[in-house]
Amino acid sequence: MSSPTVASWERRRRAIVVALALTGIGCFGLSWLLPWWTFHLVAPQYPKGLDLVIHLTGVQGDVFEIDIINHYIGMSSLGDAATFERAWSGWLVGGLGVAVLGAVLLAGRRVSWLAAAVAAAFPLGFVADTLYWLYQSGHDLDSHAPVRIKPFMPVFLGEGKIGQFVTTAWPNIGFYTVLVGVALLLFAVWQRARVCRVCPVHDTCGATCPHAFVGVPR
Repeated sequence: MSSPTVASWERRRRAIVVALALTGIGCFGLSWLLPWWTFHLVAPQYPKGLDLVIHLTGVQGDVFEIDIINHYIGMSSLGDAATFERAWSGWLVGGLGVAVLGAVLLAGRRVSWLAAAVAAAFPLGFVADTLYWLYQSGHDLDSHAPVRIKPFMPVFLGEGKIGQFVTTAWPNIGFYTVLVGVALLLFAVWQRARVCRVCPVHDTCGATCPHAFVGVPR
């Protein structure tokens, strides 16, 4: 049987893990409200440049002007890209939060890493999906466009040039916010593993935690 002092300390350690996880999930939710990626286009006819800012819910900035430019080279409208992802982004963020918290609280000692895997999949999924749509936009060109160019891959990070336009792309605050959330969740998973190692029933812990993690066996 654990002494009252040990049991109290164990509860605090477990509460810290849950607090870290909830803060990380909060960063996920906050990122949904913030811009994730920025593209800045400069050309002789646009010396001040044009800006395109990607949010999880859509795009903002000089969308109308960029769509006109894209039309001339046969690219589809920005509004036609990632329509499913934008429509369901709120549900996705909420579902990820529930899944991560569930993994932190309910996953057994041997599979507690699932919380970290789910958390890391969020920004990685965004990068993969954005790269996919950039590739599609630069390769699925209208053959009847006024200006014909070879298929290309728009720049995603750093600087690139297509025709007269020099594009610079970089992460925005929403992406950094979700990375902070992932770091907090990774730290929470690491701390959880330390707690589980000294749990009196850790040898019998299977795929799920019989005490929902926050409980301290006596």
